[in-house]
Amino acid sequence: MSVRAHLIVGGYPIGSSAGHDMDFARLQLLQALYDHEYQTTVAQDFSSLDERLADADLLVSYVAGPYPDDVQTQILEKWLDDGGKWFALHGTSGGRAKRTGRAGNQRQMVRLPHHELLGAYFLNHPPVRKFRVNVESIDHPLLAGLPQDFEVEDELYLVEPIDVSTTLLTTELTADPSPPGFGFHYDEDTSLLQDGKTRVLGLERKVGKGCIVYVALGHTHSPSTNAQPFVDASVDKDGKTPKTFRGAWSNPHFGRLLNNAMVWGTS
Repeated sequence: MSVRAHLIVGGYPIGSSAGHDMDFARLQLLQALYDHEYQTTVAQDFSSLDERLADADLLVSYVAGPYPDDVQTQILEKWLDDGGKWFALHGTSGGRAKRTGRAGNQRQMVRLPHHELLGAYFLNHPPVRKFRVNVESIDHPLLAGLPQDFEVEDELYLVEPIDVSTTLLTTELTADPSPPGFGFHYDEDTSLLQDGKTRVLGLERKVGKGCIVYVALGHTHSPSTNAQPFVDASVDKDGKTPKTFRGAWSNPHFGRLLNNAMVWGTS
């Protein structure tokens, strides 16, 4: 019996890279889906979800800007409730940002219904850095074969977890090290857990018969799509941004996680 997937990869506005190598991410995810014998439809945003999810087993999203509106969020929730599975990566926890009037045209992410469904709300990320990822639920099928922890170079997302069923991945960061005016503004750091150091980077949220897995890792850019003004010294001692950056995508543990997600999609 064939299995079906729907893949959403894109920036905003349509056709924009939004600071990411969308073509690279799209090819990597398509290859993973193909290797696991999915028949896959592809889109750049969340349009026509009622048609594209009608007989889909798995939804995969890697976006920087596009997000489901209220009607599309309702379609997603119904599909999940009926047993669908959504593997959401990186910027899926973002969406629409508003101008704050602060210096440097700094923006602030707007909290919307799709964040409540996803179980994750993006606040900000400091400059690309090297950090340790802790594997919290070693028996979860998404994490099969992973070590208890591993290092990665990536954007370290500060994400507020919402109504989480299972915490999958975390890291430790006591305070946002972003320079003044860097990235997005937020009123309160709701990504910091009660222990004052732990941040959630991967989570599972169950919805009816289905569920969502969100993983914050996955920044990548090419010379023509780079929007990183500088990086942390842990990546380059002079803070110079690599022209081509693959980050987690070149990490075998992230590759294992992607493979596990494809298997999970039909389990």
